[in-house]
Amino acid sequence: MSEHMIEVERVGRTFRDVAALTDVDLRVPRGTVLGLLGHNGAGKTTLVNILTTVLPPSTGTARVAGYDVTRQSHLVRQQIGLTGQFATVDEQLTGAENLILIARLLGATRREARARADELLELFDLGPAAQRKASTYSGGMRRRLDLATSLVGHPSVVFLDEPTTGLDPASRIGLWEIVEGLVDDGTTILLTTQYLEEADRLADSITVLSAGKVVAAGTAGELKAQVGQRTVTVAMTSAEETALALAALRGAGLQPVPDDKHLAVTAPVATSRHLAAAVRALDDAGVDFGELSLHEPTLDDVYLALTHRDAA
Repeated sequence: MSEHMIEVERVGRTFRDVAALTDVDLRVPRGTVLGLLGHNGAGKTTLVNILTTVLPPSTGTARVAGYDVTRQSHLVRQQIGLTGQFATVDEQLTGAENLILIARLLGATRREARARADELLELFDLGPAAQRKASTYSGGMRRRLDLATSLVGHPSVVFLDEPTTGLDPASRIGLWEIVEGLVDDGTTILLTTQYLEEADRLADSITVLSAGKVVAAGTAGELKAQVGQRTVTVAMTSAEETALALAALRGAGLQPVPDDKHLAVTAPVATSRHLAAAVRALDDAGVDFGELSLHEPTLDDVYLALTHRDAA
């Protein structure tokens, strides 16, 4: 079994009488990405603050890279990098100067600091802008520089707290590719996000928080199978054929729904057996249809189902 680089056991955090987190458990193996999903106020940032030693837990224990976040906080900080929701680079310094400054603060010599800065500027495609002030950078460039600063100390665990918020699609995809490269090199990442397609692409496993509690955990596929539902959509050739298809599918034990706007019929199918039954029923009834397609549930479906269930 892979070594766990993040271990959280029954962690809770209260602010006066408000419980921000309650009995949170999670494990993140080395060299993987955990996607932490949840709406604003769900507790994502509070959990990140605990794991990065900014806040102590009120209850429970947490370990990062094998070190307790409360009793060994100085050792935890030596192992981690953090990129928050907003870029925190010094805009009056150049890109290179920002990285050199962080390296020097971490104890590197001038030569070592320059070498590390050059390495990260190349990795993040910031070389041509290395001598420009960060204030002249675009939003995407600032985010890349911010992530680069979090990697100066060669962290084994990186926390990305909604790192692509506010970025355009091209910049977001570019940052995803950088994250994938870090994981390929063995870095462990905890990613908080509200972009479900981001979690679907990057996360090896996903934990969903709602009102400070874990409401679901597993791979994207497991969560989709647990909560979502596959549907079959049949494109029809005419309104008359639509009526025939509805009758045929109902006769096969399905619950079809007409889509008059797009001249189609949609029905939930729990298993491949139900899909086969749908095709047989349409064929036996002599229904003339244009196209039949199967749609898997998305993380959007899963997230909405989980958070609505938890709120009920």
